Amino acid sequence: MIYFVPTPIGNLEDISMRALKVLELSDTVICEDTRVTKKLFRLLEKRFDISLRDKKFLSMHSHNERDFLSKIDISLFKEKTISYLSDAGMPSVSDPGCELVRFCQENSIEYEVLPGANALLLAFSSSGFCETRFTFFGFLPHKGKDRERELNRLLSSPFLTILYESPHRLLKLLKEITSIDPDRELFLIKEATKMYEKKFKGKAKELFESLKDENIKGEWTIVIEKSKNIPKGDITKEDILSLNIPKKEMAKLLAKISEKSVKECYNQLLKKEI
Repeated sequence: MIYFVPTPIGNLEDISMRALKVLELSDTVICEDTRVTKKLFRLLEKRFDISLRDKKFLSMHSHNERDFLSKIDISLFKEKTISYLSDAGMPSVSDPGCELVRFCQENSIEYEVLPGANALLLAFSSSGFCETRFTFFGFLPHKGKDRERELNRLLSSPFLTILYESPHRLLKLLKEITSIDPDRELFLIKEATKMYEKKFKGKAKELFESLKDENIKGEWTIVIEKSKNIPKGDITKEDILSLNIPKKEMAKLLAKISEKSVKECYNQLLKKEI
C-alpha cells in the first residue's frame, strides 16, 4: 500500500494527524529530496513528540521518475507500507507524483491520496473572486514565444486563472500583464502559510508599481481575473488551443475560424508557432 502524503508548505501545524499516523507506520519513504524530507521528519518529531526513525528513504524526483519506476521491485509496494512525499505541498500538483499514481494504476497497487496543504486552493479561497470554475497553469514557460503564447491564452480565458511564479520573474509577469491589460484585477499571495505571508489585490498596473519597491523574495501564487472580452457563443483560438484533443483535430478547428489551411495550422502547431 502506498500513501501520497501532502506536507506543510510553510507552517508545520498544517500537517494532519492522519498524515502523521501514516508516516509513523511507513516502512519506506519515497521522496523528492531525501535531505529535505529527513529535515522535515526531525522537525515533526520535535514538534509532535513522535518517532519517525528506522525508515528506508528512496529519492524520486522529476528528473528520474520514470527511470526509478522502471527499476523498482513491484513487490515492495505490495508487501510494505510506503509513503510518497514531495518537498512541500500536494504531490502531483506542480510536483512529482503523477507517474507514480499511474504506475500504481497499471500494476494494481493499492494507493491512497491524503488531503492536505495546497497553495493553489489556498490562493483561490483567499482571492475574493467569487467564481466556481478556474484554470490552473502551474508555472509559465520562463521566456520566449512559449511564454508569450501561454500568457495570451490565459489572459483570454473565460475562467479565473491561477499560476505559480518565482520571485525572479514576478515583476516580469506583472509588467507583461500590464502591457496587455493594465486594468486586469489580480490577487497575489506571497509565502502562503509562512511567517511572512502577504496578500495583495488590485489592478495589474497598480501592483507592478507598488511591488517594485517591495521585498518580493519567496514563493508566489497569482490569481488572475477572467477575461471580460469573450464574445458569447463565439469560439476563440484560445478556446481551441486549450482543448485536450489531437493536433490534427485541433488544426481542423483552427482552420475553420481562420483563413489558413488545415495543413498550415497543423504545421504551426507542430512548430509551436500558433
